Amino acid sequence: MVKLSTPVSVPPLPFGISLKDKIVVLGSCLCDDLGAKFADAGFDVMANPFGTLYNPLSIENAIKRLDSAESYTEKDCVEIGAGAGLVCSFEHYTKFARPTADEFLAGANAALARAAEKWRSASTVIVSLYTACVWEHDGRVVANCLKRPAAEFTRRMLSVDEVASAVGRIEKAHPDKRFLWMVCPIRQMSDPRENSLSKATLHLGLAGAAYFPAYEIVHDELRDYRFYADDLLHPSATAVQVLWERLLDAAADPSERATIALNEKESKASTHKKICRKN
Repeated sequence: MVKLSTPVSVPPLPFGISLKDKIVVLGSCLCDDLGAKFADAGFDVMANPFGTLYNPLSIENAIKRLDSAESYTEKDCVEIGAGAGLVCSFEHYTKFARPTADEFLAGANAALARAAEKWRSASTVIVSLYTACVWEHDGRVVANCLKRPAAEFTRRMLSVDEVASAVGRIEKAHPDKRFLWMVCPIRQMSDPRENSLSKATLHLGLAGAAYFPAYEIVHDELRDYRFYADDLLHPSATAVQVLWERLLDAAADPSERATIALNEKESKASTHKKICRKN
């Protein structure tokens, strides 16, 4: 029989994922997709409480903030560039931006309080790393440049040792949590060669960590543009569904699969009803 793909074998993960677990998903926009899948399946999950995060050091900084729950203050407020007339912080995605500093701080700190509480009780953390490249502002790695002038920032690529050290520090600081890592399959097309070097650096930095091969499944098994969104970079809904099913196959408790399927069915029916009401 003619083979139409090269299936990627997912080795057994070092731990399973149960409906009893409290899960946090951090990192690239793939985390938003997977977070929604976990929620629809009935899991207790929090996804990207600061918005999309791209590099290991920004993710480490976000985790430190969750650990401390230290409130944001006026000194954290940054005016977004390009004449947006909005205020945000270098630790947040721009969806948190508000017209004034007071509004931003009120929203950011309320979200932080909720997220820190969820983080403290989390048992499982899933992290998707997008890039080994970082932007620094006054010597500090930022999560988002907020459309400010490029001249304000220094850009560099982390070394393999820096990635591995960040991963190690995160895990060592949280012995009560289990970490599952992946490399985001979304490519950075502004510089294809740099993208390849960056992804390779992430892969090498994650050697030895608990790993789910999302990158390999998309690029080796789903090598067809029908598995990509219209921008030809992001995974399509079908590709996300494939990743979700493979993750369940590798980690979900077999005795819970029927319940998970029922939860997904009910969630889909509920969403359909809401859409029908709006129309």
